[in-house]
Amino acid sequence: MYLVWLSIYVFVTARPFGGVTGSDDWLPQRQGQSRYGIFLVGSNQSTKHPVMKKVIQSFILLAAVSALVVACVDDDFWETFVPETSDDPTQSEKNTFVFIPALVEATDDRVAQLRVPAGFQVQKFAEDIEEPRMIVANPEGQVYVANRKAGQVLLLEDADGDGRAERKEVVAEIAGIHDFTLHDGMLYMVTLKELYTAEMNGDGTLGTPTLLTDQLPDGGQHPNRTIGMGPDGMLYISVGSTCNACAEPNELHATLLRANADGSDIRVYAKGLRNTIGFDWHPVTEDLWGMDHNIDMLGDNEPHEELNQISEGAFYGWPYIYDDGKYNPHPRPKDMTYAEYREMTEVPSLMYDAHAAPMDMVFYEGDQFPADYQGDAFVAFRGSWNRSSPAGYKVCRVRFEEGRPTAFEDFLSGFLVDDDRSHFGRPVGLTVRPDGSLLVSDDTNGVIYLVRYP
Repeated sequence: MYLVWLSIYVFVTARPFGGVTGSDDWLPQRQGQSRYGIFLVGSNQSTKHPVMKKVIQSFILLAAVSALVVACVDDDFWETFVPETSDDPTQSEKNTFVFIPALVEATDDRVAQLRVPAGFQVQKFAEDIEEPRMIVANPEGQVYVANRKAGQVLLLEDADGDGRAERKEVVAEIAGIHDFTLHDGMLYMVTLKELYTAEMNGDGTLGTPTLLTDQLPDGGQHPNRTIGMGPDGMLYISVGSTCNACAEPNELHATLLRANADGSDIRVYAKGLRNTIGFDWHPVTEDLWGMDHNIDMLGDNEPHEELNQISEGAFYGWPYIYDDGKYNPHPRPKDMTYAEYREMTEVPSLMYDAHAAPMDMVFYEGDQFPADYQGDAFVAFRGSWNRSSPAGYKVCRVRFEEGRPTAFEDFLSGFLVDDDRSHFGRPVGLTVRPDGSLLVSDDTNGVIYLVRYP
């Protein structure tokens, strides 16, 4: 007979519970971080109410009794055991945390302490944008920004070359706009369910948007569609999962789709991808690479974010297999064993810190940066919420050798401040301008950053 416990580990002291304005000695060292096995940030107000005292006393008593009983259980009771089939029980203990650094302003002093490799410079290119998500530069250097919250396509232009966009103009209004790609003088634009095109005029303005399709899958937990035009002239569309981990009823979710350039004949290109927002093609090999968001709530250090070489017809493990072949204890597969799913899973070529939240990805083909950047990629990591200490909040360079990724290294960092308790930027979109400089969007303070060399 198997005993199943749902345990919440509580650390208490003799001091009364308090909030920001009261005694907070009992709080974890990072405000908002949990010492519990499972924790959600709640009110910071005082809990000295008599009723609350009784509730807390009862809770402590329950925790003490639970601890006594657990002490009588074998030490290896909660050792993870994920059997191949449901003939045996599945057991796994996962401690998970919520920690979201506070948002502070992107002041000049804070921007000045951002870190880039020697010889590089970083500055604000544009600011006071409501919620800039994905960005793209056209061949003339004009930059289109998806202001998702306002439902606007924003045009930025630095005509005098001083590194600041003096032109800021709304050139289209499309509810839920999130990403772009360029093809044959047209700007492709995607929302949750719709795909549009518009002709790019010489001054950067757009012709009237034309709806190509409104048949993309519904949203859910991951409603942010991204698109790219492949070297084969086909359109690729990333569709994230509707949940953290589940068996999707719609085969179009948790996939990368491929369609004709006119939006017709949409079909699954690759599957088992929880949320591959950033993807791009290697400029030499033309192989397709993408960064996948992995599953939440499995602990601080699992599962890792995955860099995958994405191939037609391949399966990448979600929701049953993660990292280099580990089993996700829930949900269990019903139609096959874990081993069978692992056998068919393409494991990642490279992995990064768990929960760092990869966003855009772009290969560098410019000629401004040092020569050894050619053929390497940049990945924006928006930053974690599901770890006891933050990960991400930076842009990384991915080194490639002979067409294969070899390592991640910090490229633009320093958005975390106050001993990692606060941040002033969460990188989202990336684009390389015709002059070879790199732009990075932040959707929290509404800033576009410019990184150039020298």
